[in-house]
Amino acid sequence: MTEKTSPKPGDRTSEKDAAGLEEARLRQQAIGIKLRHMFDTVVNEPVPDEFLEILKRADEKRR
Repeated sequence: MTEKTSPKPGDRTSEKDAAGLEEARLRQQAIGIKLRHMFDTVVNEPVPDEFLEILKRADEKRR
């Protein structure tokens, strides 16, 4: 059976892993910022008149 040990402070592997985790975290953060920006852009776009007309006709049919 293999026993895992905690990485030692001077261990290059643990420093490399920590750097990789930090890089991944920063990458995820950047992706999140871009996705929020794209979402906000789409949400703030005006609704096309043709789509509003389709919705209006659908509401009239329900009544």
